[in-house]
Amino acid sequence: MQHLPDPHIGPIGIMAAMPQELQALLDLMPDESRVQRGGRDFWRGHLGGREVVAVLSGIGKVAAATTATLLADAFGVSQLWFTGVAGGLGADVRVGDVVVASALLQHDLDVSPLFPRHEVPGLGVSRLHPPAAWVAQVADAVADALSPQALAPGGPLSHIHLDTLGLRAPRVHTGLIASGDQFVNSAEDADTLRHHLPDVLAVEMEGAAVAQVCVAFGLPYAVVRTVSDRADASAHVDFERFVRSVASPYSLAIAMALLKVMPDGAVAAPQAHS
Repeated sequence: MQHLPDPHIGPIGIMAAMPQELQALLDLMPDESRVQRGGRDFWRGHLGGREVVAVLSGIGKVAAATTATLLADAFGVSQLWFTGVAGGLGADVRVGDVVVASALLQHDLDVSPLFPRHEVPGLGVSRLHPPAAWVAQVADAVADALSPQALAPGGPLSHIHLDTLGLRAPRVHTGLIASGDQFVNSAEDADTLRHHLPDVLAVEMEGAAVAQVCVAFGLPYAVVRTVSDRADASAHVDFERFVRSVASPYSLAIAMALLKVMPDGAVAAPQAHS
């Protein structure tokens, strides 16, 4: 089994899908400095006592994979976290819930008949998995960060008023996230994904590409998505308000929780599994 060095040796890479998420991180980084690479602004500094590099991911698989590659190669990050929003596909996944990826797959990857549908050429698998123990630790940290106690009056997230958006307290799900260069917002497209991937929980546009980069570099990674819609044509909540009032505070709380619990010792490198 391959092991990575102590995460303190290299900074933690934090990819944010939305500018609001990135700004919330920067507001808590007193010593951030900007470094420009590949047309992107990377922000180096400290957060929660840990050295981090924060950056916007860019939209779509190529943009996000490029960002992840720069984090790994130019900044030498030793682990990578990616937060953002996604469309919910699982039957019990509702708007406001959070999905921690235990598997990621590119739903629009099809090189058949050369390879089976969804299989990543060169890896021989369709699904990429962070280390199971790592996923469990991330899910526990997310559940603690977004607990009913945290959202209750006097808690660190008491400023989030879910009832005004018609939302319940978030549930944390662990499972498959599908990624593709398509904004899925029709019931027909959502049903097609569920048909081909019965266990899929959420869909977005970057996570599986980032996972592939992390596998190539041997980096442990976490992809955590707040569900903003049901990936159909229905407008469940006002998106901009949801991002500002719910998703961005959730992402910040999740990042701060992960900073407290992510391991100081060697971490098993991620593996590719079918």
